[in-house]
Amino acid sequence: MQMAQKDADEAPADMSNVLFFPGSVAVIGASRREGAVGHEIVKNLLDCKYPGKVFPINPKADEILGLKCYPSVLSVEENVDLGVVAVPAEVVSKVAEEAGEKGVKVLIVISAGFREVGSEGFERERELLDLCRRYNMRLVGPNCLGLINTFTPINASFAAQMPLRGGIAFASQSGALCTAVLDWAAREHIGFSHLISLGNMADMDETDFMELLAEDPNTKVILIYIEGIKEGEKFLTVAPKVSHKKPVVILKSGVSDAGARAAASHTGSIAGSRIAYDAAFKRCGVLRASSIEELFNLGIAFSYQPIPQGRSVAIITNAGGPSIVAADACSQHGLNMAWLSAQTIEILRKNLPGEASWTNPVDVLGDALADRYEFAVKTLLSDDAVESLIVILTPQAMTQPLETAKQLIALKSSFPKKPLLAVFMGGERIEEAVRVLVAAGIPVYAQPEKAVLTLAGMIRYGEYLTPGMEESFPSFDVERETVQRILERARRERRVSLLSVEARRVVQAYGIPVPSSELAQNVRQAVNAAERIGYPVAMKVVSPQILHKTDIGGVKLNLNSDREVEIAFTEIMRNASLFMPEARIFGVEIQKMMPAGREIIVGMNRDVQFGPLIMFGLGGVYVNILRDVSFRLAPISAQAASEMITETKSYALLRGVRGEPPADINSIVDVILRISQLSMDFGEINEIDINPLFVYERNNGSLALDVKITVT
Repeated sequence: MQMAQKDADEAPADMSNVLFFPGSVAVIGASRREGAVGHEIVKNLLDCKYPGKVFPINPKADEILGLKCYPSVLSVEENVDLGVVAVPAEVVSKVAEEAGEKGVKVLIVISAGFREVGSEGFERERELLDLCRRYNMRLVGPNCLGLINTFTPINASFAAQMPLRGGIAFASQSGALCTAVLDWAAREHIGFSHLISLGNMADMDETDFMELLAEDPNTKVILIYIEGIKEGEKFLTVAPKVSHKKPVVILKSGVSDAGARAAASHTGSIAGSRIAYDAAFKRCGVLRASSIEELFNLGIAFSYQPIPQGRSVAIITNAGGPSIVAADACSQHGLNMAWLSAQTIEILRKNLPGEASWTNPVDVLGDALADRYEFAVKTLLSDDAVESLIVILTPQAMTQPLETAKQLIALKSSFPKKPLLAVFMGGERIEEAVRVLVAAGIPVYAQPEKAVLTLAGMIRYGEYLTPGMEESFPSFDVERETVQRILERARRERRVSLLSVEARRVVQAYGIPVPSSELAQNVRQAVNAAERIGYPVAMKVVSPQILHKTDIGGVKLNLNSDREVEIAFTEIMRNASLFMPEARIFGVEIQKMMPAGREIIVGMNRDVQFGPLIMFGLGGVYVNILRDVSFRLAPISAQAASEMITETKSYALLRGVRGEPPADINSIVDVILRISQLSMDFGEINEIDINPLFVYERNNGSLALDVKITVT
């Protein structure tokens, strides 16, 4: 068999050209029967005026739609760049091997019947992938709709229609969503550069296509619908590079916190899949849409409008209510109502009716004709304080929707660096105006909130592009060998939870202060340990099976004498036996009672896709109820650690309220950074909980009182 010369993992240098601009396409499984998938793919290639050569492959036909038909791709005399497979699943591997022998560079497998149907299909998909890798042939799908590039043009899919040309590239794991989007886009006159059905993503996934589309000159924004990221580490590497070239907006479905509820630690139970994806997207500059509508609202806006230069927004309206709704939405999303200059206000005051509002939001009144809108829009866009503009129109008796729309279009080119979004509210009276605006590249929304939400996303992306300080990840001098020994002992004993004394020693080895403590296995050892540590002391049961010790009476505080320690030891052991009879009890930990500080939590949960997810928040017994927390993916810079603290409500308490002195926030940053390094150094650590971390007054540091660590 003919073998490719390149390594199996090496992608062809011209992958983008082969996928989006192939010189020839073989439709393997082409059909003479109208309505069959293999027939529609050939028909779509012809109807879209694909400029390359099309080779239908069907051993039972001589001709399909006027094209010579071949019994096998091996019988085609010329080179074949792209193969589109639409044959029954059980013969896909056979035709894929023939395509590999022919030297086909990319295979799009439309056929279903693979991983999505169970174990038999999973094995079939693995066999297909192995074949493709053997021949260095990239695979799209299987179980996909195909792909479309409007600029080649090529429609290598069985979609019912070809979209208009535009700047939006849309990749979707759901083929049904692709067809629905195509139908919607035709009605709304929305254009696409590419439409890609990802299918099962056996080989090429969302990240691969992001990387290709980042270099595509016809694509202005990349929209993706996925049920899950296939390779988290690859995504974290590629996505930031793509985001610095063009906006990426992802709608991630199927996120559930159900798995998080079974987590052993507070951090694990709060984190969950949704939080991990949010943290990953934020780190990579990817915008996350919460609905299909939001996904395409952002896509349309990015496709036609400039990136906002800041958060200052101005609003023009002919009705008070919608402008108040818009202003409230701006506040909700952290946008600023622009402070108009004195000169702008004076111009507005002199030229608008006396009853109009001259400050932001600017109310041009219900009797405003197109010329009054034109004057207000031009005046506000001329003000340097205005970085984005939202124009609201409601259809009053004298309103001129179409004429107003034309004025907005005329002004758009005069202010190319400032986004202009329209909110035209109503029904039949505004329909033509909306069509004109959309055709001219001005996004239109039916409600003010949708316009503000879209603008907020654009602004967040603009801020991601703003040059900032170079991120550096500090590295501390730590006792790695100590941690390694503790983890190896737990592994030998087949424990997934470290003992509390072990967990505390692990964080201490990484420079995080802990109170003095000892493990006692009988009453005499407990008394001796308490005397060495010094009263008062606390006592806690030590068992890998008892993670929440207070719940079973396994904690005693403020013990001040030998007698109290003796009684406490007996009670703790009795409670543990009564409430957790199957738990393995290692003894009781004697710990120095420390002065109270402000209680916070710092933790880590290792996400299966993206790795260590670091958490900061309000600690103590209410952490799972109040959930005042923030997250970042490790490794974390000092700046990111500080942001984690400031974006929680707890920050106000840490700064000091009602005369309280401020807490030692720098010590919290230090703990977060050290936990980040520990998480990166030891991949076998699944979860870390420091709760509470007592934080004292400024310059007095912090102390890890209770530490939980679980391992693989």
